Amino acid sequence: MSQKGTIESLTGKNSQKKKSRIPAKMDFLQSATGAILALFITFHLLFESSILLGKESMYHLTKFFEGEFLIEGGSPLFIVFLALGISVVFILHALLAMRKFPSSYREYQRFRTHAKLMGHQDTNLWFIQISSGFMLFFLGSIHLFTMMTQAQNIGPFASSDRIYSDMAWPMYLMLLVSVVLHAGVGVYRLIVKWGWFDGSDPRASRRRHQKIIKGAVLFYLLIGLFSLATYIKIGYEHQADYGERYHLKGEVTHAD
Repeated sequence: MSQKGTIESLTGKNSQKKKSRIPAKMDFLQSATGAILALFITFHLLFESSILLGKESMYHLTKFFEGEFLIEGGSPLFIVFLALGISVVFILHALLAMRKFPSSYREYQRFRTHAKLMGHQDTNLWFIQISSGFMLFFLGSIHLFTMMTQAQNIGPFASSDRIYSDMAWPMYLMLLVSVVLHAGVGVYRLIVKWGWFDGSDPRASRRRHQKIIKGAVLFYLLIGLFSLATYIKIGYEHQADYGERYHLKGEVTHAD
């Protein structure tokens, strides 16, 4: 073989090696962004459920995220920047995940046929994940855009007005179900894919992980539903004073 042929051969091999690493890197990046979003959702739903402890608890938590401990009165800009950062991770994760979606209705039909024939639980979970992910692409985008453009409208009364009087509760109900299912299945698939906590018996570990994830999904669905119901109740009671902001006792004027 000539020197030129040898160089071309080596160059070809090197380019193939570089190309072969790209899918693995994209998989890792998809897993990493998914883990970040799942962690965010875990705490976000807990913070939203502060309304279950009362309006004052939710008010103080809102002010904390507005940076009241840094500047007097806080600023909604802190929430805007947080929502912007999560939006970047969300969009990146969605773009990486879309490459694994069925690219046509024919592919989707083939997948559903194989899934029914196999009756494999993890295959069915993958279908739940892509279905919920498709819903999240729209619902999550709307929610994040709202948080970036109306960050000042977060609080016991402002949030309840948006959910009840602005009729946003159907969207938030669909968002809650889709995000909890997507995050739960996603975390389970991450554990299985990367072999976390496998132990000496991977099958037994997988069954244990399934039980834990099912319990976590049920828990977050329940606190999410109770929180949403509480916001609806407050919004219903506050509809005559739509737009009024929550005040701490003793304060004359104070914005959420």
